[in-house]
Amino acid sequence: MYKKTLVMGIGNVLWADEGFGVRCVEAMTDQWSFPEHVTLLDGGTQGLYLLPFLEEADALIVFDAVDYGLEPGTMKIVEGDEVPAFMGAKKMSLHQTGFQDVIATAQLMGYCPETLVLIGCQPEELEDYGGGLRDVVAAQIQPAIEIALDRLRGWGITPVPGKGNDSLLADKSILRGAYEEGRPSEEEACRIGDDRFLPKAV
Repeated sequence: MYKKTLVMGIGNVLWADEGFGVRCVEAMTDQWSFPEHVTLLDGGTQGLYLLPFLEEADALIVFDAVDYGLEPGTMKIVEGDEVPAFMGAKKMSLHQTGFQDVIATAQLMGYCPETLVLIGCQPEELEDYGGGLRDVVAAQIQPAIEIALDRLRGWGITPVPGKGNDSLLADKSILRGAYEEGRPSEEEACRIGDDRFLPKAV
């Protein structure tokens, strides 16, 4: 059994399937609770700000949208030293630090988790700003969670059905239900972005 285990979803929920990893950890937290030594985290696009979490972890499971060059919705598990090469389907901006860089920095500083597991899903759409997960990708949330649960059980961790600690998730207004249901119709949508996240006139 590992002393401390981190289960993290990364990605940008504002860009359709890029949010897959975040939505996985949200759903997992809604369905299961874990012992205190297991942390569930919405890593979003925080980049190097995630280093303290990696420093504390002995084992890390990451959910992410990964461009494997496969059919949309295809899942693939990558482990150990191969993980950095696959992390991050796309950088959304020049200032966004890829998770490859986070792992490389943690390794350089000598505190990367001993065990790394990437549960990745091939995205279908990454260019729809304000859009939600495509059906083929959303359908893989539950299978991805089951893979993570099996791995955790193999490490001697017993999840308990019921809502877990959601203190390290995003604000409730951007959780999947509120976010996707709140999107305006095509006719009403702001054509320069998502009006819910643009500055309001005073």
